[in-house]
Amino acid sequence: MTKIMDKLSLKDVQMAAKAFNGAIKRTQTSHALTLSKITGAQVYLKFENRQFTASFKERGALNKLLNLTEEQKQKGVIAASAGNHAQGVAYHGSRLGIPTTIAMPLGTPFVKISNTEELGATVVQVGERFDETAEATLKMADEKGLTIVHPFDDFYVMAGQGTVALELLEDVSDLDMIVVPVGGGGLISGIGTAAKAINPNIKIIGVQSERFPSLYRAFNNEEYFAQGSTLAEGIAVKTIGEKTLGVCKQVVDEVLLVNEEEIESAIGILLTIEKTVSEGAGACPLAALIRYPDVFKGKKVGLIVCGGNIDTRLLASILMRGLVRDGRITRLRIELPDVPGALSIISSIIGNKGGNIIDVSHHRLFTELPAKETYSNITLETRDARHLDDILEGLRKDGFEVSVNRNIDM
Repeated sequence: MTKIMDKLSLKDVQMAAKAFNGAIKRTQTSHALTLSKITGAQVYLKFENRQFTASFKERGALNKLLNLTEEQKQKGVIAASAGNHAQGVAYHGSRLGIPTTIAMPLGTPFVKISNTEELGATVVQVGERFDETAEATLKMADEKGLTIVHPFDDFYVMAGQGTVALELLEDVSDLDMIVVPVGGGGLISGIGTAAKAINPNIKIIGVQSERFPSLYRAFNNEEYFAQGSTLAEGIAVKTIGEKTLGVCKQVVDEVLLVNEEEIESAIGILLTIEKTVSEGAGACPLAALIRYPDVFKGKKVGLIVCGGNIDTRLLASILMRGLVRDGRITRLRIELPDVPGALSIISSIIGNKGGNIIDVSHHRLFTELPAKETYSNITLETRDARHLDDILEGLRKDGFEVSVNRNIDM
């Protein structure tokens, strides 16, 4: 029978790195010059979104699989996940010839199911909610003699995740801080254990969504109150792991919270400035850096971009919303007399000032305005907020009543 780990040490993380033997990609660490200028810190990004399955989760999954007994490998493993952990277990289980079952909730999007099956796993859908799925997983494991590969609350998994820190500190040995997204605590437990053993003075900072502050609540003895969904779905864990909490109490210096708008903005910044696609969880460290500048100013900071699995439609929406916030795409409501040529005057003003009209809707009937007046909703593209102000000034100077981004269609 394989040795059961009851604690975590640097040696365990080093053994995991050695056991990987090239099966895990050594991801790039990059000095982010523009982000450093923006934030006032020296920022280094660790691109775990460039793993084969686009997430660090492969590391912990593989280390757990490598430490199974031959009997356990023959019988197979099971994991409850509809995300990155599922793909990590499926990919490496298939590669090692270990039968792999992934339990997913009913209603899981088909693309997640098909992606996991393509990596070699058998997918079983069970339970309306994830806690029901996790409970059913325990039952299936017991009935079929399968070994559970927990997404975070397992020392072998934590040790695998900790290999991120070994690589990061090999690349930048004098970091002052490592900023880590936290859900169940597996990644920060492994990183904190390895980094603190290498450099006891380094600070380990956890970041969580305000809507799912599992570690923050545990540190501050707060109750959980449901607050809806989050862009950082990869770390949307209600309760921190029992084993991970014990490790976190020893290695985590501070936990910071970020809101949905900050996460959304950080996703856009990583894509537009660093040209890298990050899921919500992976953008949380940058969101914290921007929200809490005094914590990081003048420090050498490593940020873990933990994954890049984000729905393309959601990403497109985030980018468009960012353009709206920056004043580059704007919806105007313009009141005008209902006479021939009025709309062409507006178009001329906008065009002469270099604006690009991308959508027009003209309203005569469904309006609260007098019968001889009407309004148009015009969506236009501008260079920036200053350019938009110039166009607005031109319209108003010509006597038009203009409202910006008002959603008052009738």
